[in-house]
Amino acid sequence: MINRRLFLASSLAASALGVAQPVLFAHKKGEEYVLPEEYMPTEVKLRDKFEPGEIHVDPGSYRLYLTLGKKKAMRWTVGIGRGNLYHPGTFHVGAKQKWPRWIPTPAMVERNPDVYGPVVEAGGQDGGINNPLGARALYLYTASGRDTYLRIHGTNNPRTIGIDVSNGCARLINPQVEELYELVPLGTKVVLYPKASGVGVHAAI
Repeated sequence: MINRRLFLASSLAASALGVAQPVLFAHKKGEEYVLPEEYMPTEVKLRDKFEPGEIHVDPGSYRLYLTLGKKKAMRWTVGIGRGNLYHPGTFHVGAKQKWPRWIPTPAMVERNPDVYGPVVEAGGQDGGINNPLGARALYLYTASGRDTYLRIHGTNNPRTIGIDVSNGCARLINPQVEELYELVPLGTKVVLYPKASGVGVHAAI
């Protein structure tokens, strides 16, 4: 387990980086929601040196970092697994999918058979705007090549960003996961830090 800390020394506005500006996203109830400015992708300077091209997820701050080298990283805000469904560890991206098909895991069916059972019986849900995996998905595998069923994926519901919400995966809004997807090749190292207080990746202004 990595036990180093990331410290924010300076940042660039998302607009200066050419990333998406805050826009209105339709909430499922028909309301309009403005994603907070602080949730936009931001380049940050790191105190410690990390190898470039790694993903680090800090559940305590709901932040996902993609290291760039030279003590810099891109930072996104994510939703994470609720309760004990979040599983820390070190993994790698074993597969990538655009508009992925969603099939609930056996554990999900066991927890809520009435909701997830029919989806499995139907062979899963086709990719699309209402698919729980969103526009893109990065599939996390163990070092031995086993699919963990953990994902970094998209969502069309921005209100689920910055909270404990999922069945174990980390989620970004669709426009942001599309950006991340293009930056992350197969084999990328992914570190999910524990939820325990004081352990993981931290940013300090």
